[in-house]
Amino acid sequence: MPARRPTPQRVKIHRIYSAAELATCCGVHKNTVRHWQANGLEPVSKGRPTLFDGATVRAFLAKRNAIRKRPCPPGTLYCFKCRQPRAPAMGMVEATRQNATTGNLSAICEVCGTMMHRRTRLAAIAAIMPDLDVQIREAGPRICECTEPSLNCDNRKD
Repeated sequence: MPARRPTPQRVKIHRIYSAAELATCCGVHKNTVRHWQANGLEPVSKGRPTLFDGATVRAFLAKRNAIRKRPCPPGTLYCFKCRQPRAPAMGMVEATRQNATTGNLSAICEVCGTMMHRRTRLAAIAAIMPDLDVQIREAGPRICECTEPSLNCDNRKD
């Protein structure tokens, strides 16, 4: 399992960090901080020990995290297999109502054939999927709504 990405909010903006302190704060190895420095993280001064300003580090990490984002434009859902926003195959999307205001959109990727899903507000479906055939259906019953007890229940009537 890959390690988590460092969270910019863990870095305090009014503090100066050494490479080891910054690595501990972000939960990464100190060599990772050195790689960040090679990739554009500016130290406070060029001398030793190498010190980093918290505000600069936070801006650097926020910029790195923003580059990874791939927002879905209207008419697309995110395909995890292709790792890209893709249009649904044949322009067909199914919306499953979860409650009165929200639901899940499901469609098949036009490129690889994988199921794609997206959580949305039901009122925003027309803006998210313009000019597409969206079929809305009710969600299946929940386990807690069953009238009969579970098979594993000891409350059977004899």
